[in-house]
Amino acid sequence: MFLLISMFLFSTLFMFLKHPLTMGGILLTNTILSSMISGLLSYNFWFSYILFLIMVGGMMIMFMYMTSIASNEKFSTPNMKFITFVIIMIMLFIWMVTDSFLFTSLQMMNLNFQLMNDQMLIYSLNKFFNWPNYILSLMLMLYLLLTLISIVKIIDRKMGPLRQK
Repeated sequence: MFLLISMFLFSTLFMFLKHPLTMGGILLTNTILSSMISGLLSYNFWFSYILFLIMVGGMMIMFMYMTSIASNEKFSTPNMKFITFVIIMIMLFIWMVTDSFLFTSLQMMNLNFQLMNDQMLIYSLNKFFNWPNYILSLMLMLYLLLTLISIVKIIDRKMGPLRQK
Protein backbone atom coordinates (compact mmCIF):
# COMPACT_ATOMS: atom_id res chain seq x y z
CA MET A 1 0.00 0.00 0.00
CA PHE A 2 2.92 2.30 0.72
CA LEU A 3 4.22 1.73 -2.80
CA LEU A 4 0.83 2.41 -4.38
CA ILE A 5 0.30 5.62 -2.45
CA SER A 6 3.78 6.90 -3.20
CA MET A 7 3.31 6.00 -6.87
CA PHE A 8 0.06 8.00 -6.87
CA LEU A 9 1.86 10.90 -5.18
CA PHE A 10 4.62 10.92 -7.78
CA SER A 11 2.09 10.64 -10.62
CA THR A 12 0.18 13.68 -9.42
CA LEU A 13 3.46 15.50 -8.84
CA PHE A 14 4.43 14.77 -12.46
CA MET A 15 1.52 16.87 -13.76
CA PHE A 16 2.90 20.06 -12.23
CA LEU A 17 6.48 19.80 -13.46
CA LYS A 18 7.85 21.61 -16.49
CA HIS A 19 11.58 20.87 -16.53
CA PRO A 20 12.63 17.73 -18.47
CA LEU A 21 15.17 16.65 -15.87
CA THR A 22 12.69 16.59 -13.00
CA MET A 23 10.09 14.92 -15.19
CA GLY A 24 12.64 12.23 -16.03
CA GLY A 25 13.46 11.74 -12.35
CA ILE A 26 9.79 11.34 -11.43
CA LEU A 27 9.30 8.93 -14.34
CA LEU A 28 12.29 6.89 -13.16
CA THR A 29 10.97 6.70 -9.60
CA ASN A 30 7.54 5.68 -10.92
CA THR A 31 9.22 2.97 -12.97
CA ILE A 32 11.07 1.68 -9.92
CA LEU A 33 7.87 1.69 -7.87
CA SER A 34 5.80 -0.06 -10.56
CA SER A 35 8.46 -2.71 -11.07
CA MET A 36 8.60 -3.31 -7.32
CA ILE A 37 4.81 -3.64 -7.18
CA SER A 38 4.70 -6.04 -10.12
CA GLY A 39 7.55 -8.04 -8.61
CA LEU A 40 5.82 -8.32 -5.26
CA LEU A 41 2.52 -9.39 -6.83
CA SER A 42 4.03 -12.13 -8.98
CA TYR A 43 5.93 -15.25 -8.03
CA ASN A 44 9.25 -14.01 -9.35
CA PHE A 45 10.82 -10.71 -10.29
CA TRP A 46 11.73 -11.46 -13.93
CA PHE A 47 9.00 -9.33 -15.47
CA SER A 48 9.75 -6.44 -13.15
CA TYR A 49 13.47 -6.65 -14.03
CA ILE A 50 12.63 -6.59 -17.73
CA LEU A 51 10.26 -3.63 -17.23
CA PHE A 52 12.89 -1.72 -15.29
CA LEU A 53 15.66 -2.38 -17.82
CA ILE A 54 13.49 -1.37 -20.78
CA MET A 55 12.37 1.83 -19.07
CA VAL A 56 15.91 2.76 -18.02
CA GLY A 57 17.11 2.19 -21.59
CA GLY A 58 14.35 4.45 -22.89
CA MET A 59 15.16 7.04 -20.25
CA MET A 60 18.82 7.08 -21.33
CA ILE A 61 17.77 7.75 -24.91
CA MET A 62 15.37 10.50 -23.78
CA PHE A 63 18.07 12.04 -21.59
CA MET A 64 20.47 12.12 -24.54
CA TYR A 65 17.81 13.75 -26.70
CA MET A 66 16.88 16.35 -24.06
CA THR A 67 20.49 17.30 -23.36
CA SER A 68 21.08 17.90 -27.04
CA ILE A 69 17.95 20.07 -27.42
CA ALA A 70 17.46 21.91 -24.12
CA SER A 71 20.84 21.85 -22.46
CA ASN A 72 20.85 25.39 -21.02
CA GLU A 73 17.26 25.63 -19.81
CA LYS A 74 16.84 27.28 -16.41
CA PHE A 75 15.53 25.25 -13.50
CA SER A 76 12.45 27.07 -12.20
CA THR A 77 11.29 26.99 -8.58
CA PRO A 78 7.75 25.77 -7.85
CA ASN A 79 4.97 28.21 -6.98
CA MET A 80 2.92 28.28 -3.76
CA LYS A 81 0.00 26.28 -5.20
CA PHE A 82 2.35 23.45 -6.01
CA ILE A 83 3.96 23.50 -2.56
CA THR A 84 0.53 23.56 -0.90
CA PHE A 85 -0.62 20.62 -3.01
CA VAL A 86 2.46 18.59 -2.11
CA ILE A 87 2.01 19.31 1.61
CA ILE A 88 -1.66 18.27 1.47
CA MET A 89 -0.74 15.05 -0.39
CA ILE A 90 1.96 14.20 2.17
CA MET A 91 -0.47 14.81 5.05
CA LEU A 92 -3.08 12.61 3.34
CA PHE A 93 -0.42 9.96 2.84
CA ILE A 94 0.56 10.03 6.53
CA TRP A 95 -3.08 9.84 7.57
CA MET A 96 -3.73 6.83 5.33
CA VAL A 97 -0.66 4.97 6.58
CA THR A 98 -1.43 5.53 10.26
CA ASP A 99 -5.13 4.68 10.05
CA SER A 100 -5.71 1.51 12.09
CA PHE A 101 -8.71 0.28 10.09
CA LEU A 102 -6.76 0.60 6.89
CA PHE A 103 -3.83 -1.22 8.49
CA THR A 104 -5.96 -4.24 9.41
CA SER A 105 -7.48 -4.36 5.94
CA LEU A 106 -3.98 -4.19 4.48
CA GLN A 107 -2.96 -7.19 6.56
CA MET A 108 -5.92 -9.12 5.19
CA MET A 109 -5.05 -8.06 1.64
CA ASN A 110 -1.45 -9.16 2.17
CA LEU A 111 -2.67 -12.54 3.41
CA ASN A 112 -4.86 -12.91 0.33
CA PHE A 113 -1.93 -12.09 -1.96
CA GLN A 114 0.23 -14.68 -0.20
CA LEU A 115 -2.46 -17.32 -0.66
CA MET A 116 -2.85 -16.41 -4.31
CA ASN A 117 0.92 -16.59 -4.84
CA ASP A 118 1.02 -20.04 -3.26
CA GLN A 119 -1.74 -21.23 -5.58
CA MET A 120 -0.08 -19.70 -8.64
CA LEU A 121 3.21 -21.58 -8.29
CA ILE A 122 2.28 -23.73 -11.25
CA TYR A 123 2.12 -20.62 -13.46
CA SER A 124 5.81 -20.04 -13.09
CA LEU A 125 8.08 -18.42 -15.62
CA ASN A 126 9.24 -21.83 -16.81
CA LYS A 127 6.17 -22.06 -19.03
CA PHE A 128 7.17 -18.85 -20.74
CA PHE A 129 10.39 -20.37 -22.08
CA ASN A 130 9.12 -23.90 -22.81
CA TRP A 131 7.02 -25.25 -25.66
CA PRO A 132 4.77 -23.71 -27.18
CA ASN A 133 5.63 -20.26 -25.82
CA TYR A 134 9.32 -20.35 -26.68
CA ILE A 135 8.49 -18.87 -30.10
CA LEU A 136 7.16 -15.73 -28.40
CA SER A 137 10.32 -15.24 -26.36
CA LEU A 138 12.49 -15.94 -29.43
CA MET A 139 10.55 -13.36 -31.47
CA LEU A 140 10.92 -10.86 -28.62
CA MET A 141 14.67 -11.38 -28.55
CA LEU A 142 14.92 -10.97 -32.33
CA TYR A 143 12.79 -7.82 -32.17
CA LEU A 144 15.06 -6.34 -29.51
CA LEU A 145 18.13 -7.19 -31.61
CA LEU A 146 16.57 -5.54 -34.67
CA THR A 147 15.70 -2.46 -32.59
CA LEU A 148 19.25 -2.27 -31.28
CA ILE A 149 20.69 -2.46 -34.79
CA SER A 150 18.29 0.19 -36.11
CA ILE A 151 19.07 2.56 -33.21
CA VAL A 152 22.79 2.17 -33.87
CA LYS A 153 22.18 2.99 -37.54
CA ILE A 154 20.01 6.03 -36.67
CA ILE A 155 22.60 7.51 -34.30
CA ASP A 156 25.39 7.54 -36.86
CA ARG A 157 27.75 10.43 -36.11
CA LYS A 158 27.74 11.86 -39.64
CA MET A 159 24.15 11.36 -40.72
CA GLY A 160 21.96 10.87 -37.66
CA PRO A 161 19.45 13.25 -36.08
CA LEU A 162 21.65 13.66 -32.97
CA ARG A 163 24.72 14.92 -34.79
CA GLN A 164 26.75 17.84 -33.47
CA LYS A 165 27.01 21.00 -35.57
